[in-house]
Amino acid sequence: MRLLMLGGTQFVGRGVVEAALARGWEVTVFHRGNREAPAGTVSLLGDRTAEGGLDALASFDGEWDVVVDTWSGAPHVVRESARLLAGRAGRFVYVSSGSVYRYPGVAGSDEDYPLVEGDPDADSVAYAENKRGGELAAVAEFGAERTVLARAGLILGPYENVGRLPWWLNRVARGGPVLAPGPKELDLQYIDVRDLAEWVLDAAFAGLHGPYNIISPIAHTTMEEFLKACVAVAGAPDAELRWTDPSVIAEHGIEPWSQLPVWLPPGELHDTMHRTSTEKAVAAGLRARPVAETVADTWAWIQSLGGVLPQRPERGAQGLDPEVEAKALGL
Repeated sequence: MRLLMLGGTQFVGRGVVEAALARGWEVTVFHRGNREAPAGTVSLLGDRTAEGGLDALASFDGEWDVVVDTWSGAPHVVRESARLLAGRAGRFVYVSSGSVYRYPGVAGSDEDYPLVEGDPDADSVAYAENKRGGELAAVAEFGAERTVLARAGLILGPYENVGRLPWWLNRVARGGPVLAPGPKELDLQYIDVRDLAEWVLDAAFAGLHGPYNIISPIAHTTMEEFLKACVAVAGAPDAELRWTDPSVIAEHGIEPWSQLPVWLPPGELHDTMHRTSTEKAVAAGLRARPVAETVADTWAWIQSLGGVLPQRPERGAQGLDPEVEAKALGL
């Protein structure tokens, strides 16, 4: 199989590239050159947001079995790329997002849930509308029968450049009393970047098309299992999880998701983010590794970097200020 990865040097794109190389696929990476492409790939440079940014791709003498794109900005960028490649590639996999579903979600909702509006020719707007526009752009150029829409949920694992799981790991490594947002049994859904990558490649190889929710099954893990896994691999000797009721967290003005990454209190937003049906993707081969493996491998990756983590600046800082945490814990 011949893969063209649009991007491919960070997080999801890098995960897809490494999974393809491990399978013995021929991989071309089209990227801006801010980071080196993984060894073993053909590297093409260009900035899709700039005039003439696709020239290197247009002049390259090659065809591919599948194109994978993770773009989350202006939808017209996806359309221009897909238009150029529609006659040179067999299939287009667009890594989209569960954010394309209208808010609020409903626990157990599937790929038929109502969607936000999107415009395939638009400049960048809001994230959800960008992703929906990207979906429409891909389908417009490759056709529905040659397009896979991988609607990913929360993505964790090695190479994460958002800072969610890395923040928790570094927090327990710092030690002391740790604000653990309850309830303990609160269920979590996420997808390990490597499981997402493997499914994307399997889907391309199998000739799938259409939308799929790519996230672990509902109740794949819990907040307690997640944080205990963090403590097990990274926790300082005196790290102590102090389970805290959501009402106390709210009283101290602590924001779920951003200040306490991954966590959302029980209710409408939690059901939207952590209770999405993934039955269709599981039937098509999606596998979700245990949370302990995701956590341990992410910690090993962090250690390999010497503590200097990549961070997407547009996502902002993740995590809770130590003084705010201490006050909420009554310390």
